[in-house]
Amino acid sequence: MNRFKQRLSQFMQGRYGIDHIYVTSLILYFVGLIVLRQINNSIYLNIFLLLLIAWTFYRVFSKNIDRRYAENQAFLRFINQIKSIVNRLWMRMRDIGTHRYRRCPNCRAQLRLPRKIGVHTARCPRCNNRFKVKIRL
Repeated sequence: MNRFKQRLSQFMQGRYGIDHIYVTSLILYFVGLIVLRQINNSIYLNIFLLLLIAWTFYRVFSKNIDRRYAENQAFLRFINQIKSIVNRLWMRMRDIGTHRYRRCPNCRAQLRLPRKIGVHTARCPRCNNRFKVKIRL
């Protein structure tokens, strides 16, 4: 067993290896297999899954480490943007009973205002602009 590990480490030396894109593509692959079972072996999904797994292993065994690292960083930036959007939507849904969100007409900053029904004057903390806000239900 020790010789196997030694040979494997020699083979993988200088190769990119596993990253977040690898994990995500494997999850997509297995979800695709589950969907494939449900829809009676679609040829297009079968080809897509074959290409996905081939691309995944191409990335793992690639020797162009800088390029794969840059791809992974771009992927992580994209995922973090999606997480940020989902987090903001979650906060808005969580606060729906107590707060309302409005944009400042001057600097377009998103403001979290207490839910007081009626017309009020709000002040933007970013640009100190005062403006009227009408809050309904």
